[in-house]
Amino acid sequence: MSLLRLRAVLRGPGGLRGPGELERGAAGHRGTVEAREGPGGHGVTGGDTARVWGRGWTRASLGSECGDGAGPGCPTIVSIPWDTARSWKGLFAAFCCALPPIISLYFPPVLKARAKQLQGSNIPEVMVNKVDLEPLDNDKDQKSVAPGPIEKQTVPRAQGDGLARPSSWADKLQKEMHIRQLKMEQGLPGAAQANPKVKADAAWSQSKPTMMEVKEAAEPKRPQGVPKDRSNQKVLQQTIQSNLECFVFLQQPEEAERYLLLCHSSPVKRKVLDVGAYNTVMRSWARKVPSRGCSGWERGWFLRRSLQLVFSCTTCSDPWGRSNLSRVPLLRYLQQLNSDGFHVDELFQKCLFEKDEKEMVLWAIRTVQPNYQLPPPPSPQICKSSLLQDFYARVSHRTMVPYPKLDFSMKELQECFQQQLEMELKNTITIESVEAAKPLTPQAVKARELLGTLRSQWHDAILQALQNSKRSMAKPRRLSKHSMLYPYLCLLPDEEYVDIMLQVLNDLSPQGESLAVLARELGSKVYDRYIIQRKLRSCQLEKVQEVYKNYVQLLAKDSQVGYLPREYWEKLVAEAGFGPSLHLKNCSWPCALLMHLGMHMLELLVKAVKVPRNILNRRLQSKPIPVLYHVYSFYSSWQVGRIKPHPIFSRLVSEAAETTLTFNSSAMPMLCPPLPWTSPHFGAFVLNDTKLMRFMDDIIHHQLLLEQCPLVNLHPVLDALNQLGNCAWKINQPVLDIIISIFNDKGDEKLDIPPPLSEAPKPPTAPGHFSTWSESLKHELFLCKKKTAEMHSLRMDALYKLSIANYVRDKVFWFPHNMDFRGRTYPCPPYFNHLGNDVTRAILLFAEGRPLGPRGLDWLKIHLINLTGLKKKNTLQERLDYANEIMEDILDSADNPLTGRKWWMNTDEPWQALACCMEIAKASRSPDPAAYISHFPVHQDGSCNGLQHYAALGRDLSGAVSVNLVPCGLPQDVYSAVAQQVEEFRKKDAERGVKIAQVLQGLISRKVVKQTVMTVVYGVTRYGGRLQIEKRLKEIDEFPEEYLWEASHYLVKQVFNGIKEMFSATRDIQSWLTESAKLIAQSGRTVEWVTPLGLPIIQPYYRSRPTVLNCGMQNLSVKSYNSNQKPDTVKQKNAFPPNFIHSLDSTHMMLTALHCLRKGLTFVSVHDCYWTHALTVDVMNQVKVSSWLPCEQDLADLCSGPVPGLRLMEQLSNVPKTGRSMGQELQSSGMFWRQGE
Repeated sequence: MSLLRLRAVLRGPGGLRGPGELERGAAGHRGTVEAREGPGGHGVTGGDTARVWGRGWTRASLGSECGDGAGPGCPTIVSIPWDTARSWKGLFAAFCCALPPIISLYFPPVLKARAKQLQGSNIPEVMVNKVDLEPLDNDKDQKSVAPGPIEKQTVPRAQGDGLARPSSWADKLQKEMHIRQLKMEQGLPGAAQANPKVKADAAWSQSKPTMMEVKEAAEPKRPQGVPKDRSNQKVLQQTIQSNLECFVFLQQPEEAERYLLLCHSSPVKRKVLDVGAYNTVMRSWARKVPSRGCSGWERGWFLRRSLQLVFSCTTCSDPWGRSNLSRVPLLRYLQQLNSDGFHVDELFQKCLFEKDEKEMVLWAIRTVQPNYQLPPPPSPQICKSSLLQDFYARVSHRTMVPYPKLDFSMKELQECFQQQLEMELKNTITIESVEAAKPLTPQAVKARELLGTLRSQWHDAILQALQNSKRSMAKPRRLSKHSMLYPYLCLLPDEEYVDIMLQVLNDLSPQGESLAVLARELGSKVYDRYIIQRKLRSCQLEKVQEVYKNYVQLLAKDSQVGYLPREYWEKLVAEAGFGPSLHLKNCSWPCALLMHLGMHMLELLVKAVKVPRNILNRRLQSKPIPVLYHVYSFYSSWQVGRIKPHPIFSRLVSEAAETTLTFNSSAMPMLCPPLPWTSPHFGAFVLNDTKLMRFMDDIIHHQLLLEQCPLVNLHPVLDALNQLGNCAWKINQPVLDIIISIFNDKGDEKLDIPPPLSEAPKPPTAPGHFSTWSESLKHELFLCKKKTAEMHSLRMDALYKLSIANYVRDKVFWFPHNMDFRGRTYPCPPYFNHLGNDVTRAILLFAEGRPLGPRGLDWLKIHLINLTGLKKKNTLQERLDYANEIMEDILDSADNPLTGRKWWMNTDEPWQALACCMEIAKASRSPDPAAYISHFPVHQDGSCNGLQHYAALGRDLSGAVSVNLVPCGLPQDVYSAVAQQVEEFRKKDAERGVKIAQVLQGLISRKVVKQTVMTVVYGVTRYGGRLQIEKRLKEIDEFPEEYLWEASHYLVKQVFNGIKEMFSATRDIQSWLTESAKLIAQSGRTVEWVTPLGLPIIQPYYRSRPTVLNCGMQNLSVKSYNSNQKPDTVKQKNAFPPNFIHSLDSTHMMLTALHCLRKGLTFVSVHDCYWTHALTVDVMNQVKVSSWLPCEQDLADLCSGPVPGLRLMEQLSNVPKTGRSMGQELQSSGMFWRQGE
């Protein structure tokens, strides 16, 4: 974690005065730039304030006023231009120059390297104190890493004080700045004018100032080697920070220091060094200050008016402020802070701590202020969103329904937490596979014994190779790209690296895997375990355990608490008082670093793992051969490296028929309620690192946007995610057992149960070499291999899901949630969750049961008919009547699913239909169906949700009728309506003699057009729509294949025409959004917006730049994305309409989740499909309608901020015309979410 945190607070003319802020200057404007240092280690914390006087100059007075500045307590003045201070670079300059005594005490070489950087004039405005610098050329470490010859210089010292005199360059600059000051005092023009040397030299000889300014009139020339663009600077900065934090974690401050000096010697790296780099290194040295002694503070180091210094002194004094010697400076520091307008309370309110640092600071302060008491925790902020005023008002007044309880006591939930913690501490979990165990033949026994022996040998071989590699890397004295991997191979015990590599080997499929995928996986596994170790070392786990022990009162049945999960957790953390901060940030490793580390581990694995060639055939020569091979394959014009296992290894694994699977703990459902999301950096799993917002590769723009957003604005999003994650689940065991039985009986593709590879098509055989085969035979072989690979992938996916479900069959579990950059929510466990297919949804039940009530059984029957795909145009009562008519088939399906009439198998969602049949049978046969306790989730799916949002945005009444947004006599089916419209177009064309229209007679159905209609609002192109329709036509047996391309091309055109006629406002809005995004991207900006719920969104589509990584085994081409690169105009414009609609969709879902929480409902969602108990379906439908109304935005409200360019301004002002508001119709509509898809 970074010790120092730089925070800029810019106040304009109307801003509030902060503590210690100076009065308005002569220019009449005031601003404040605060450099705040966060806590950690024995570092420095607090806030030096660079105060802005007027518009021109920034001045910071640090320390107490005293004479000539010759001793402790004299002022040091920092002057930088206001324009510079507003930038991070300027803030960094002011910050670093305010800390030279601190750096020189903890980390002298850092200041020396910083001084060398100043010589290069990289910072336009900077302050350097002249008396505290040791000569640069006395640094032994500098000699070992700095390029070029090093000249020895004799550095004279002042008599009696032991302090080094300033170097010649500093003397010269100090003299020039004194001349400038004389000019300013005399009212002369700026420094750029003539120089009165004589007077200045005389003045210089008489008095020397206690400060100096370094200023450049112009931007320095770009050093050789610095790239013209800044596209890779963020990645380079991230790499440097990761390397430094790695050294700090390994408790090697000397190596961190050496690496930082190496970065200073490079013009490219020097450009990207920021305050975080200095903070990390100072922190590592601060932890070692007690061993080095703090006598430097008593020898006359200058005081600084900053919270950082107080924190540093209180945590680094030996022994922690208990000696009389340390009382004097501590008292002086506190008095100085008070005179500057700061308060000691700010140390505890604004600093982040690790381990017991907070207690140490309090102990030190109480040595001089024995009666000091910690400040009370701040009052919680209340979200002011207009959409949720009533919701948060009820929460703040504790008038909301108590949080839904689980059927667990506090003690049971605490035991669940311990089980989850044990699983995460182990990093992986091994479970039994549901695949039927084959008879244990002698051949299988022998194969298992051989594999056991080989794995033991491989373990030793990999361990030896890893240790040899580390010894080789440790030899060079100079840092290099290769040796920089060395610290990353020391973060974990060697055994853990070996376990990671063996796990990847065991999971490798017979078809092999992409080299880049495996490298990324290996690097990510190391990073995940490293983050867990950091959390353990910072004592975060102990704090989480302490808080969670009381947090379960919110959910346990034997307690009553009226808070939201986020609020209650924050309250408990504040009450806990001491211990580490839980919001410490982790520096993500850049993609290139993960790839380099993973490639190195993969190279060790390939070289170390061998198998005897004759292990399966003793007649062959006993010769060790590699288990893994590096091969190349071609995808289009790309040559892709792959790692494939040797057939001997694949055969051994197949014959052994092992019955276990190993997963990362983060891939499993949680065994306890998730930690509530309280910020973008804390929530979900206990130890596993989880991002609030998902992103790929190095695209982190939306993460940065979240960090800049006020936390109170994110409260609705965080509370909605917590509501979804706190839903407890259990397994529908009867349905799971039936699915497993079919899975082990060769599967059933019709029921979406993948068959085993034994059912794969046999590859063709032909005499002669492959090169002599005919093209048709080669193509047949290609299709055979492709089908086999697809079958293997689908089979393994089903195996993972069913095995995880079987593992938790007797447990209650939870799915923590996060979201993508559009706000769409997803469960964190990737394999088994309720967003899965029909199979996984069918085996999930709510852990909480509720009675059906008077209408619950009816809702179960209606839900069953919706799952069949029948009666789409019928009313709810007609669907209920139909269910009652076929009750015999429903009960037969429940009683004899595999041996009866099998009615359930002919439905759209067969497994969910079977589960519903079983629930209806149990309820109808119970003595009192209304009192029957049901755990079954009932779904309410949207009617083409994207078109609903467009109809609401455009106030399109006719379109709203088609998607059930407004009341209508019968439920409308937009897909059937479009199919009917296309059929009318076809009839007209057939009458005119169009051949393809005549061929399509009787073949146009709802199913043919549904997918294209559904996705057209999400930006599908005509090309994509043609492929969708082509796929549907292939499923029609009587359709002539020779007309496939012509028919799909004709139909996609007619579908688009039909939608345009039915939803004219929709197409206008979509075109307006697309054109607006295009012009915004062409202006060099990305498209950004804020959802009605306050979530900031940015489209992270930039022009990618391929970066070639030299990784030893082969070069890898990795696409890099950076916010400094130009936006990808095509992606920005094509993605904006669907992304915008998705964000509105997620807003509506989150509003519904929060209002369902207020009413005490169990609620989860699959995007626009909402789930709840049968008892509460009617209540949820009412909540959905009321939550929809605030989402009906005005298009004119979408545009805000300055608009670059006249054309874009005209485009944004030319908002499509809309109809009248449909609020009243929406309020009275009850159908728009009752129509199944």
